[in-house]
Amino acid sequence: MEITKQRERAYSWGNPFEGVELSKDLSGMEYLLAIKRGEAPASPLIKTLDFSLGELEEGKASFYFEPQEFHYNPNGSVHGGVITALLDSAMGCTLHSLLPKGTVYTTLELKVNFLKMVHAKSGILTATGKMIHLGNSTALIEASLTDESGKKYAHALSTCMLLKNE
Repeated sequence: MEITKQRERAYSWGNPFEGVELSKDLSGMEYLLAIKRGEAPASPLIKTLDFSLGELEEGKASFYFEPQEFHYNPNGSVHGGVITALLDSAMGCTLHSLLPKGTVYTTLELKVNFLKMVHAKSGILTATGKMIHLGNSTALIEASLTDESGKKYAHALSTCMLLKNE
């Protein structure tokens, strides 16, 4: 039996607690724009999974990634947790883009439907979030994962609870 050579990957990230402090004085959209401009650190998770922030407007956000071996599960495809994290990021930033200063959120429920297998040959995939309902205490957001031709690989729904930042 031949042992395969280990692959390696190195990356760095900014201090997430600096971003948390900065976000307390900004609206959700102001904070996201600061991240996009490089004035605030992105989430370490985004760096770890090699996602990139794409489109950003009020009530809509997208992330994209190119599936790599380090995203794989033992079955030779991208792990469902990676796909879920990508969709959750798009939904979270979609909600965050609409939050006033002093408001944060937490996820109450997350549901993902996996429609097609994702692998390196899938090419660059984009998760785009869309607000369905924003109330005083809860929000409902959806996101879809598509390839460059518009083929859908996964769909998700998230219910979030809005909280005052303390």
